[in-house]
Amino acid sequence: MAGEPQDDCLFCKIVAGQIPATIVRETDTTVAFQDINPQAPTHVLVIPRVHHRDVAALAAAEPAITADVLREAGEVAAQEKLDSYRVVFNTGSGAGQTVWHAHAHVLGGRGLQWPPG
Repeated sequence: MAGEPQDDCLFCKIVAGQIPATIVRETDTTVAFQDINPQAPTHVLVIPRVHHRDVAALAAAEPAITADVLREAGEVAAQEKLDSYRVVFNTGSGAGQTVWHAHAHVLGGRGLQWPPG
């Protein structure tokens, strides 16, 4: 069921403390941790503690938590002292989503070209 932890979800297991991650920030509604395959000097994932398949599902069901994810992305960037950064939500396998739990990528610390690859 949406919003409920999923037994087969990597990110739900990180939220539950069942799988280790390098946590950089936590709030009542979000967890932010280092990406295990960084694509930039700073690459942090910000996830909601509740499970929703992607950001569209999260936004439809829980707009306040969606705002929390975005707010925390900004806090991560400030904590990392990034002057410029990118926040990315991949939605669907064609866009590169590989974990089916809504999450934002905070990328920075190098030049980020446009359009993205």
